[in-house]
Amino acid sequence: MNCTRGAPRPDRLGAYAAALSALRRLATLERSDPERTELREFVIGEYMSYARYVAGRFRQRGESAEDLEQVAYVGLVKAVDSYDAEFHTTFLTYATPVITGEIKRHFRDTTWDVHVPRRMQELSAALRHARESMAHELGRDPTVSELADRLDASTEEIVNAMDASAVYNASSLDVPVGLSDGDGATLGELIGADDPAYGQVIDREALKPVLAELDERDKRILLLRYFRNMSQTEIGEEIGVSQMQVSRLLTRILGRLRSALGVGSG
Repeated sequence: MNCTRGAPRPDRLGAYAAALSALRRLATLERSDPERTELREFVIGEYMSYARYVAGRFRQRGESAEDLEQVAYVGLVKAVDSYDAEFHTTFLTYATPVITGEIKRHFRDTTWDVHVPRRMQELSAALRHARESMAHELGRDPTVSELADRLDASTEEIVNAMDASAVYNASSLDVPVGLSDGDGATLGELIGADDPAYGQVIDREALKPVLAELDERDKRILLLRYFRNMSQTEIGEEIGVSQMQVSRLLTRILGRLRSALGVGSG
């Protein structure tokens, strides 16, 4: 008899029967019963190969096989602990969706590099399948409106889901990028940043008309103080007033500039 790859082999059926018998016995024991721990470990051990088989169905999604198997084992343990023979179904029929659900939950909650709402995660997954099937049906890529109709979503949700798919995996800023001249650089080095000089340019342009309205003495005081870096005493000697008068004049001039620009005196 041919068997599906990874599915239980005929020589494992006897072992599974013993495990199922132990599972039924397990359901009758109190949690404090010392026999329970031994039976539980036996059952879990017998079905670990099946958990690995289920995990193998998800190996094309970029997650390591070892991580997927660990998640599958968690699902198996949950299935063993919650299975009840009164469900009137075989253990594998019950355990398969429990293990699968645990793996899907793992992808949903931990593998997105950027936090995305659950609705968008689920819609992004459905969107991939819908685009493939509709492209085959239509002989072309489906439109956003057609995808929205198929998935019973708004066009805005479809667009958001497309954007969400783009952040499933984020690129590291330390990834090397080859340049045409042969020199190497990282992605982070090629990303622009705000130039603090932009703010200075804006401030200067905003000040120009205000400065133009000052009289010649006020302009000269500003020139001597902020462009020639002269002290108030030196400025006083230059224009023929006391240091105290220079201080008052500077306070008045700067207050006028701040007022014109809508900036507080602090």
